Amino acid sequence: MFIVNALKDRCKLLFFLFFCSMSGINAQEPSDRFRDLGLEIQQYPTGFLLGGHFEFGLGQHHALAFRAGVNIFDHRDLGVQEEEKGSGPGFTVGYNYYFNPTHQGWFLGIRNDFWFNSVDWRNNLGSASETSGNTQIVVMQPTAIAGHLFILNNQWVVTPTLAFGYEINVVEEGEDVGEGAILLWGVNLGYRF
Repeated sequence: MFIVNALKDRCKLLFFLFFCSMSGINAQEPSDRFRDLGLEIQQYPTGFLLGGHFEFGLGQHHALAFRAGVNIFDHRDLGVQEEEKGSGPGFTVGYNYYFNPTHQGWFLGIRNDFWFNSVDWRNNLGSASETSGNTQIVVMQPTAIAGHLFILNNQWVVTPTLAFGYEINVVEEGEDVGEGAILLWGVNLGYRF
């Protein structure tokens, strides 16, 4: 009976703490509960990422960011094979810290992308011994990102960004293809509600 009562007390305490935390969230300023919905474009030396972007505030300074989109690339001869071209769908999960509590201006963040790419590759181009193939890869791409969010007319959002990270081929079905350090620059265009 002692164990049952102790569990009930802990459940009551957890419920009380959960209720208090939810009350705190509801009492936040409107700027803490912002939502940005729009388009995100990032480019890197051998390709670009295009997708839908969604970000929402967790409280002063803090926000979660999500993206679903496509990765289109041409590694040229910078990969493992002489020519690597491909594309694939993917998604991003990230966290941003805004220096301004109203979620505008400068921010720093971390994010992780997952891309499910199909890579067509060729070697010995233009010769009788030319070889080609296809490799299916799952790419994990952790990055650090910095940006500056501008709000126009209290609703439209423009955010130039710069990110640096690493592409890691976590699953490869076929011949090895390029991976490594990556630098990305881009812009988010969205609507805040």
